[in-house]
Amino acid sequence: MNGTGILARTLSDDARAGRGAGLALAVVASACVLFTDHTAAAADPAPAERPVVEVGTVSLSPVTVESWIPGSIVSRSDARIASVIAGRVVWIAEVGTRVGQGEAIARLEDTVPRLRVDDLRAQVARARAQHDFSSSQLERFNRLAVTQVLSASQLEDARAQREMSHDDLARAEAQLRQAQYEIAQSVIRAPFAGVVSERFIQRGEYLQVGAATVRLVNITDIEARATAALALAANVHPGQSVTVRDHGVTRSGKVRTVVPVGDERSRQFEVRVTLSGPQWLVGTPVEVSLPATATRTAVTVPRDALVIRQNHSYVLRVTRSNTVEELDVTPGAGMADSVEVSGPLAPGDRLVVRGGERLAAGQAVRVIDARHCGTPKPRAEFRPRATCTGIDSGG
Repeated sequence: MNGTGILARTLSDDARAGRGAGLALAVVASACVLFTDHTAAAADPAPAERPVVEVGTVSLSPVTVESWIPGSIVSRSDARIASVIAGRVVWIAEVGTRVGQGEAIARLEDTVPRLRVDDLRAQVARARAQHDFSSSQLERFNRLAVTQVLSASQLEDARAQREMSHDDLARAEAQLRQAQYEIAQSVIRAPFAGVVSERFIQRGEYLQVGAATVRLVNITDIEARATAALALAANVHPGQSVTVRDHGVTRSGKVRTVVPVGDERSRQFEVRVTLSGPQWLVGTPVEVSLPATATRTAVTVPRDALVIRQNHSYVLRVTRSNTVEELDVTPGAGMADSVEVSGPLAPGDRLVVRGGERLAAGQAVRVIDARHCGTPKPRAEFRPRATCTGIDSGG
């Protein structure tokens, strides 16, 4: 082979080698581009969905600071039933017996009153006969007085005898009625419906006039009785709505009366509260909420919107752009479902009441109104990701 052929072959081999190197470089470059695109995609993920929150509203509400005053449940009809006559007890109701108004709760021996009634009936009959005789005698004397057969003194004596016989008859009849009354009172009856809670005398004992027989308590007509400091008297009025509680059980009531007399020793006054649907037993210790201050208007927030920490308290307010901001507030008096606060809040501001456990200031949120989501779930079952169709007001 001559020199020209060798040179041509060498150039041809070099060209093939150059094309192979170029192809290799192209493959490496493509791999670098793919790796770069994948890294960029991993470094720039899709935007995350905004957390869902439920909001409440700041409002101006009447606020009253209340004090819980100890008291007890009492019956409006609680009496020791006394006897108006003396006698030996032959029967008495057992403790726990329920009696209606007018039913017997004790009986006394009535032998002596009955014997006295028999005697007085005879005296009444005798007095009536004497009165009839005196009346007839006076009529005869009146007829004879016309003929002047009788003297004036005899006529006056006949009139006096008739008057005395009339008085004797009235006295005997009164004594008879008294004896009959004692017989009726030998059966001691309940002046009101109730339960016999205590006996003060036993069968066979002699009962004196005015002595107590049993303690009768009406267990349906009950109310709460509380004694409060005189400083609260100006804020408590009849007809005022209050709350009565006992071991977590609460009942609504109204002030029936305020006794406007303070005790000199305790410096307290008495309040009676009627209850709606009372279910407590007489003697149950309770607490009554009474206003400690006059009613005032203040800024209030839902109780669930207030976040209390060791060093401060704050709320999360939702702005018009649906982002949250943390505002420090100072809590005041608490009501049933709201709390008085002081801070940079205005009526109508929206505050997070659900779903704010992991929110940070400036974070965007999606706001829902629980009133349009059907029956609200308990707080423990709230799902921050849940949404209501057509109610979403964010993003």
